[in-house]
Amino acid sequence: MNEPTLVYDSTLLKTSAVYQIEGCLYRFLWKDPYSTISAPKYVFRPINGQRRQKDLSINRRQLLSKVYEVPGMQIQSNATASESSVQLGLF
Repeated sequence: MNEPTLVYDSTLLKTSAVYQIEGCLYRFLWKDPYSTISAPKYVFRPINGQRRQKDLSINRRQLLSKVYEVPGMQIQSNATASESSVQLGLF
């Protein structure tokens, strides 16, 4: 298995990638819109099956020292829309 690689830049965060933070697996959700430009925060959510259940908000310094990207693992979204739900959404 490939070793996790340290995230060295916040622009490399992807919503489909899996990240390891302090031994738990997370997925990146978004950059916090209420954080300041000088102190940005990033929100991560644990993937299913992890012991932790709450979202994790970390700052830039913690991002560069604690967040590792796990190569070979990706989040798959299986969201589909049926015709009836699309038609109901129009009315």
